[in-house]
Amino acid sequence: MSTEATITTGAMPENHVRQRLVSGLALAGTIWIVGLVGSLTPLTEWPALFLYVVGSIGLTLYLGVRRNAWDAMFVTHRGLGRALAWGGGIGLALLLVDNANTYMYYRAGGAPMAQMEEILIGMRLVVLFPLLVLAEEFLWRGVLLSALRDVGCNHHLAVLLTTAAYALNHFAVAPVGVAERAMMAAMGLPIGIAGGYLAWKTRSVWAPVALHGLTMVSMIVDIFVIPRLV
Repeated sequence: MSTEATITTGAMPENHVRQRLVSGLALAGTIWIVGLVGSLTPLTEWPALFLYVVGSIGLTLYLGVRRNAWDAMFVTHRGLGRALAWGGGIGLALLLVDNANTYMYYRAGGAPMAQMEEILIGMRLVVLFPLLVLAEEFLWRGVLLSALRDVGCNHHLAVLLTTAAYALNHFAVAPVGVAERAMMAAMGLPIGIAGGYLAWKTRSVWAPVALHGLTMVSMIVDIFVIPRLV
């Protein structure tokens, strides 16, 4: 296969595309290592979570400014209205499904996410959720999914790989018990799948950002509202 066929963006040099892919994978791997080390110390996963947010946003800014990779990473204003409409519509549907499932979960005697409630409200970190949404979408859909697309990866495989890594990442960065990490990883699967296909179709990271933002709202409702309705 020729270089021209491999790099689907055309305007983006091959070495820049490979740098985007390698740097994204290196950041993800470093986050997982820091999370593992942190789990063996009193620091737990907080350093990994900090690196996740700051590193993902920082890497996206670096590649955008220094490599002019904004369009290649789907960080573009073109088609913004369409992207937000698709992301918002699908995000709303996922919100309703998630809230209904959570209601049934609590009705069946499921345990509440007490540790997440303490982090979000007790530590007042709920205000930082928008930054987390941006970081996650910039890394998994903006940097990595777009790079896989540009090296000619099949779109179904690219979505599957980034979704699996995104879901597993919750075990490396969530400073809560294993049960709550597993719940968040499960919640991440539909986000990753729907967000991945949206980003691929619209060529805009803002579609999965809108979807992800609404699912974060859903998570807050899951934790604080639904238990009081059961």
